[in-house]
Amino acid sequence: MMYVKNDGTIYWFCSSRCRKAMIIFKKDPRKLKWTERYAKPS
Repeated sequence: MMYVKNDGTIYWFCSSRCRKAMIIFKKDPRKLKWTERYAKPS
């Protein structure tokens, strides 16, 4: 699923769970074990 913010930033989500966590609940994907960005050095 593709999500485009008003400033032109594009996010790709694998499921509605991922989209809700980041957009609605404002979670940090680096702290969620089920995301691809978990524990990767920035």
